[in-house]
Amino acid sequence: MPLDDQIEQNAQDPRKVSGQGVSAEQHSLPDQVAADEYLENKQAGRNFANVLRSRTFKVKPPGAG
Repeated sequence: MPLDDQIEQNAQDPRKVSGQGVSAEQHSLPDQVAADEYLENKQAGRNFANVLRSRTFKVKPPGAG
């Protein structure tokens, strides 16, 4: 499930659940949003690095031409 969908689902579900001696609590919504932003920025950095790797640059020294 994509992270955006997971965050949306988590926002609709209860934050804390317990029953039969077992309890579970999710990360806070601000923590989930921060994680989403971090992962988006990380992916954007990879995409930028891939663009730079795929480019060919011609370097000419001054006066050459």
